[in-house]
Amino acid sequence: MEHHDVEILFAEDSSEDAMLTIRALKKSGFANKLHHVKDGAEALDFLYCRGVYAARSATHHPKLILLDLKMPKISGMEVLAQIKSDANLRSIPVVILTSSKEDPDIQKCYALGVNSYITKPVESDNFFNVIKEIGLYWMVLSQLPV
Repeated sequence: MEHHDVEILFAEDSSEDAMLTIRALKKSGFANKLHHVKDGAEALDFLYCRGVYAARSATHHPKLILLDLKMPKISGMEVLAQIKSDANLRSIPVVILTSSKEDPDIQKCYALGVNSYITKPVESDNFFNVIKEIGLYWMVLSQLPV
């Protein structure tokens, strides 16, 4: 897969959660252009075409960023803050997918400009439906600036 074809950037350090999410997106037909990174530093490297992503074109942004809050190196909250404070990236929809139901996290994410905050349902059928809806909404229905 060419990096400029990426439509969903998915940052999640838990391999189990990542597997479930990717499986749900695959079943819904949205995983063919997904790129999975395991921490916030790698997510930012991808977006800013640094390190292993240096050859990536900076003009091709993903259509959607799925972000876990609690990640090593750089947290999802810090990644979100960086994206939303950057004029070139802030129009990319960011959906937080996290196990944190802590109100301060939710408040802070919306204050930073998150597009959606979703708590990972533990029960897998629910989770599948949630992921499917996210894919459908952000990849198909939502109109974004070009």
